[in-house]
Amino acid sequence: MYARRDRLVIFDADGTLVDAFRAVEAAFAHHGMDIGDYQRFQRRRKLLKYLGGLREFPHNLRRQLDKENRKRFKQSLTEIYRGEARLFPGMADLLRRLIATPGIRVGIVSRNVTIEPETTLSLVLQRHDIDAGQLDFLRCIPLGEQKTLHFRSLRRGLGINPARALACGDEYRDYTAALDAGLHPLVVSYGFEDHTRLTDNYDVPEDLISRTPAELVERLLHALDLPPIPPGADQRS
Repeated sequence: MYARRDRLVIFDADGTLVDAFRAVEAAFAHHGMDIGDYQRFQRRRKLLKYLGGLREFPHNLRRQLDKENRKRFKQSLTEIYRGEARLFPGMADLLRRLIATPGIRVGIVSRNVTIEPETTLSLVLQRHDIDAGQLDFLRCIPLGEQKTLHFRSLRRGLGINPARALACGDEYRDYTAALDAGLHPLVVSYGFEDHTRLTDNYDVPEDLISRTPAELVERLLHALDLPPIPPGADQRS
């Protein structure tokens, strides 16, 4: 049924690989807005994520209603991402391990909202001495577009058995996209949605959730029958 026995790992970028909240927080501050603390950000509904909580909402909304303000904000966010954003601890080592392992195809499918997001994410990876060209794919899709079709087309294009494919993300939509495409989901709760929201609001099985980047690394390496990465193995992370 399948010509190869390769395995596939698809990563979300923001909130899974990339500490995106720090970049968003800095961009808000640059424009005189306050996004609130990380814990409250994780618990907000999707439409309210970037408007702040009750304390920040009125001021932020006024700033974001103007089209030119939104354009300037996106430009600032792009500059901050490209100049400062970093991967979560351990993610660079993990990517390098997967890229270097024969029989594993690895890449990113992201809804990153910066200008020319493929360039942005390539520069973030470059900061960690990772060449985006070494990935099997780096695909950025519009904010409202579902990942399911992209997951399925990538898997089919690479000729990979869905039973040998995993997708890692930090939101409920990443979880359902993986299931709908026949992939095995791995979900993290240190990103844009916290553990309580994922389990209580969306019924994501707790056994699939990693609470920290280190836990995701350990879980994924075990699933792929790869040895642990020794502590301090690569200081470039």
